[in-house]
Amino acid sequence: MSTEYVIYGGPMSLFTRKLESACRFYGLPFRTEFKTGPESEESHQRAATHQVPVLRTPENWMIADTTPLLALLDARFPARRMVPAGPAGVLVHVLEEVLDEWVARVMVHFRWHRPENTQYIASQIAGRKLGPEEAHEFPVAQWGRRACRATGTESESQQRAAESEYFGILAALESQLGATPYALGERPTAVDAMLLGGLRAHVNNDPYPDLGDYPRVVAWDEKEADRWDGGGAPIAFSATTPFAGQLLEIARGWYQPFALGNARALEEGSKAFVVESYGEPVSYLARPYPEQSRRMILARIRNQLAENEQRAVGGWLEQQGLDAVFMP
Repeated sequence: MSTEYVIYGGPMSLFTRKLESACRFYGLPFRTEFKTGPESEESHQRAATHQVPVLRTPENWMIADTTPLLALLDARFPARRMVPAGPAGVLVHVLEEVLDEWVARVMVHFRWHRPENTQYIASQIAGRKLGPEEAHEFPVAQWGRRACRATGTESESQQRAAESEYFGILAALESQLGATPYALGERPTAVDAMLLGGLRAHVNNDPYPDLGDYPRVVAWDEKEADRWDGGGAPIAFSATTPFAGQLLEIARGWYQPFALGNARALEEGSKAFVVESYGEPVSYLARPYPEQSRRMILARIRNQLAENEQRAVGGWLEQQGLDAVFMP
């Protein structure tokens, strides 16, 4: 039986690049096949999804969704886990969730609201240089703008707020990398994989933004992050880094109302919902996956922690102001 893993995805896909980054941290023998051809189509049929990435394991399983995929790989490579066992795993999972289900929308905004990015990406997909108007009307660009509306970045004020939020994350990461090699300390976690996915698929790939103000982040993306040798002290529960503190602030202020509003809308059968984001009411499309993803954290707390660990995590979530969204 082959020992190789195969990622079916796209070179400009955030979650494909997230999974690639994680596989490098695990030290896996893997290759990436971009989403073309009959073999790729078969992978999506077998995984029952047209989203990317899909991972083919050495057993010839086809599995989608990076969060459960990392759980599978953590079990196979426990010395290089991306999400630690015990309460520390809840901390990492919460931060990964904020990046996956809230901050990722900024990547969508950058790509489909910034004309230079839209022209660049549409030209890459078309295989030829498109003019600005042709790129704007390209089918994937039209889909991208719909995705921006669904995720709350249609108005110029929300676009400015989203960009400011992400530049704050970059500044916090730039500072953190001056003290530790990874966002949460000496070892990489799923948080680093997600950050690298955004950098490698979007912001250090597309024309905008210019990352000249973040030289440590650029060097980390391009070479330093992949140098991990498997060593370093694991993250201690509740001993967050300043970078983690930045994400927890975003979780309290903006992710939590969004996630709870989405959960209520789904329960009520509503197609959309409105919550306050950055000082104004914003409409979001109600989507099943963010709720499914949130419930993975509830399940982790309920099923993977002992009673004393659950109490410790509950106290920490209450202290962080996140118990309403993450306590079962």
